[in-house]
Amino acid sequence: MIEIVVLIFGLLIGIILCYVYLRERLAVQFERWKADFEEKIKQEILERSRAALKGRIGEQLAPLLPMFKHEPADARFLGSPVDYVVFDGYKEGNPRSVIFIDVKTGKTATLSKMERKLKLVIDQGKVRWETIHMGALDEE
Repeated sequence: MIEIVVLIFGLLIGIILCYVYLRERLAVQFERWKADFEEKIKQEILERSRAALKGRIGEQLAPLLPMFKHEPADARFLGSPVDYVVFDGYKEGNPRSVIFIDVKTGKTATLSKMERKLKLVIDQGKVRWETIHMGALDEE
């Protein structure tokens, strides 16, 4: 009977020592993992922020770069939903066409869902001119 009590007492002490040892060790490993994970998240956020900033700068500088095939003075920056509207020939006083331009930076950049829809509408020629006369406000 005393052997069973000693055995149970020894098992309990072993379990307690194992628990204390593993708890401290696992806590240290968890803190290390947490610090590494937080650092990775910070780096990813910084990379995305830099990419977005580069994209915005690229959009603004596009008319000054060689791949921009239009007269920069004919281009008007919108930013959204398209980056530029180019009034081809505007500078010379002889407009020939209107061109919608979206600037993409990065090798894998693609049109967003909304940009694809707008491109389709423009490609289908569903573009028109409207004039709003504000003179009616003066008469009231």
